[in-house]
Amino acid sequence: MAHLFITVTAHGYGHVAQVAPIAHALCRRIPRLRVTLQGMVSPAFVEARMPAGCRYVEQAADVALPMDGPLHARWREGLDVYSAFDAEHTHHLARQSRLLQEDPPDLLLADIPWLPLTAARTLGIPAVGLCSLSWYDILAASPIGPQMPASLSDHMRSAYAGAELFIRPAPSMPMAWLPNGRDIGPIATRHRREPNAVREYLGLPSTTSMVLMQFGGAGRLRLGDEQPLPDNVHILTPDPAAAAGRDCFSVVGGPGLDVLDVLASCDALITKPGYGTFAEAACNGIPVLYVPRGDWPEEPYLVDWLADQVPTRAVSVDDLAAGRITAPLLDLLDTGPAIPVPATGVDEAVELLAGVLRG
Repeated sequence: MAHLFITVTAHGYGHVAQVAPIAHALCRRIPRLRVTLQGMVSPAFVEARMPAGCRYVEQAADVALPMDGPLHARWREGLDVYSAFDAEHTHHLARQSRLLQEDPPDLLLADIPWLPLTAARTLGIPAVGLCSLSWYDILAASPIGPQMPASLSDHMRSAYAGAELFIRPAPSMPMAWLPNGRDIGPIATRHRREPNAVREYLGLPSTTSMVLMQFGGAGRLRLGDEQPLPDNVHILTPDPAAAAGRDCFSVVGGPGLDVLDVLASCDALITKPGYGTFAEAACNGIPVLYVPRGDWPEEPYLVDWLADQVPTRAVSVDDLAAGRITAPLLDLLDTGPAIPVPATGVDEAVELLAGVLRG
């Protein structure tokens, strides 16, 4: 029985969401495949996203970059966190190696902590990196890049470059220095567009334009009411606090109305630049109003790619907080849905990973 060991960074839930459809597809492809997930997310989220029977090891493989809300990284504090982690590299490597030796996998897939890739290589376990970024590329291009310890830089680079493959789903940072890079299409799920069914579920008039507002990350952003939205524009959000007391808001998510189903059926999306939401928007043809993150090194690659796929507009965080979004939002709503981008990344990743497992 083949064993796939997936390890995800401590930074966010989006990395589980990125590997989950690949894990499901591999389980359909390879009978009786055992899946283990290592990370620091809630067990309920793992159960909801990962294949049935997935063994969850709640243990960090790296550290999380401190954030000030969903938009801004605390870079100086982050430098201290990563430096302290790297100062105990030998201890962390031994701990990771022991974990892999307890139940040796046939393949390790990292999205995208670096140290498990080194541990797997040391133990002779095939290992593959998969992500739209690497922590080396993020930190090196960040405001604290020049202060990165040489040992941290070396450990990251050697781990990522030493993997069997480093799979880069579109849209990704270039990471052109990697000798093992393989580019694939976007990782997303195409959902049926059924706006009338969503309106009926929420009790909204058939003429209502539905806009999903979702930021994820630490903290939340709220839409102010300085400039009221038109009566026929309704905001959907998975955040109950954001919707509290607002007639033009509805809470979505959960078994009755999954957020991804809502995304595919809405008329526009309000969000921040991030891989998962941008890829889902493009692969479902949804126009996007985004709040720039500013100094996030991955952002230019995400924004430029998305603008080539669907209509986009940017609005400042101050304008969002005040509610001054009517003009750009109505502009997007006038464009209507775009032609969805083919979500080829999952199948392409499965072909590459199944080949390593067979090997």
